[in-house]
Amino acid sequence: MGLANRERSKETMSKARFKRAAPYAEDAMNLPVADVESAIPFYEETMGFRLVSRNNSPHKSAVLARDDVQIGLAENGGDPTQEGCFFEVDDIEAAFAEFKGMPAAGAEIEVQKFGNHPMRVFFIVAPDGLCYMLGEPQR
Repeated sequence: MGLANRERSKETMSKARFKRAAPYAEDAMNLPVADVESAIPFYEETMGFRLVSRNNSPHKSAVLARDDVQIGLAENGGDPTQEGCFFEVDDIEAAFAEFKGMPAAGAEIEVQKFGNHPMRVFFIVAPDGLCYMLGEPQR
């Protein structure tokens, strides 16, 4: 599918609403990347985030937002392969359809238990190495 067709297709499909972000470690506003500027296009073009702000102090960083969620990317010296976030979405099927076949999209939706709470989830690994789990509580 050409880029123009994929863009038209993305515009007509229902998109999942991002409701909540929970970082794997300490801070969803300080996710480590090697280069903020080269990381931003993936979040805008593939994950549907929009750039909210940039900062150069105390290190280069950017804040991105989608729906009810904000995340921060930062050149803070951390290891992106050891970090990421869980994003709770309102419609896991819509989220999966939105990302399926795109760069770094996960293979299939699976069910995982968190305590006594089953969640339908899938994973996306960004080119910068950060791993994201998108999920919706199973009803």
